[in-house]
Amino acid sequence: MKSLSLAALVAAFAAGPAFAHVTLETQQAAVGSTYKAVLRVPHGCKGAATTKVRVRIPEGVIAVKPMPKPGWTLETTKGKYEKAYDYYGTPTAEGVTEVSWSGGKLLDEHYDEFVLRAYLTSDLKPETTLYVPIVQECEGGAVERWIEIPAAGKSADDYKFPAPGVKLLPKK
Repeated sequence: MKSLSLAALVAAFAAGPAFAHVTLETQQAAVGSTYKAVLRVPHGCKGAATTKVRVRIPEGVIAVKPMPKPGWTLETTKGKYEKAYDYYGTPTAEGVTEVSWSGGKLLDEHYDEFVLRAYLTSDLKPETTLYVPIVQECEGGAVERWIEIPAAGKSADDYKFPAPGVKLLPKK
């Protein structure tokens, strides 16, 4: 039984490039709901350790609360949204637009997760994918920019550095 499990694990990791990218653990969420984004960082930059992870918050995602991570410095950048969004009856026109964790050291041979919670406004369009651009900075100045957003008719598999995405579902 153990060899079957190990074989399945090896096959999963050998299956393709999707395991090489920064991804979101939960890849579907309803608009008009709170979403816990668990960003999975599977490696460093060409062998170099990760020292900073920056997340640009897409328009229509509000009330962002990142989770502190021991050994890392958490910073948020705030700004105005393109419009005011309804957040439980309160118009919200500004908030967190970028989150970064820095100062830690995630070795290339290790894996880790970075977490934030946010509200996906009802203004977001269901049955589309919301992309979350991420920049991964590493020792020696190496950078991996997971910011490519697929053009119409393309998928994340068509890109070398795709931004992770969450499929938006109708409001519950």
